[in-house]
Amino acid sequence: MRVLVADRQPLFRRGVADVLAAEPDLAVVGETDHGSEVLELVGRLRADVVLLDLGVPGGGVEACAVLRATRPDVRVVVLTDADDDAALAGAVRAGARGYLLKDTTPEELVGAVRAVASGSSLLSPAMASRLLDEFAVLVRRSEGAAEGTGSLSRRELEVLTLVAQGLSNRAIAESLFISENTVKNHIRNIHEKLQVHSRMEAVVRAVRDGVLQIA
Repeated sequence: MRVLVADRQPLFRRGVADVLAAEPDLAVVGETDHGSEVLELVGRLRADVVLLDLGVPGGGVEACAVLRATRPDVRVVVLTDADDDAALAGAVRAGARGYLLKDTTPEELVGAVRAVASGSSLLSPAMASRLLDEFAVLVRRSEGAAEGTGSLSRRELEVLTLVAQGLSNRAIAESLFISENTVKNHIRNIHEKLQVHSRMEAVVRAVRDGVLQIA
């Protein structure tokens, strides 16, 4: 299996390459520190799997989305230090087949590359646990009364749509030409109206109620 490593940290890239090079069925065919180079390198180096840092210049989520649209045969494993719900949601929506934190062990990394290359999807244990917790909370709250997504204003729905795309508060503010504090106020109002406690839970609730669609 041919692996491309896209990470903004040279020392980390080298460490990942050394770990994979020790495996007879894995080969690191290239490295980059910029998201805009990923697609070209994948084509030229015939990579099967991309290990992708969400924080690479040029945008990790954007690079993942481009690969999904143009090279659906290539599997993307996110390897990041971003352990928040918004980053996970953005990566999954962009087409990532795996999501690992950078404190993963070498054995877990190798296993993840092999699993994703064979067609499986996986999350790091910590992120999988958080995702299950989010859905468990959602199920419990759906059994009680709530104002519902119908009470959200047009602007709140716009904010929630961008949250679902994995954008940070700053990126949402820039997209809607409002302040970051205003974004925070909208998100707080969304949480109160939907009786949820996290961005991911709000997105899941809106999708379930049919007012938000995720492609």
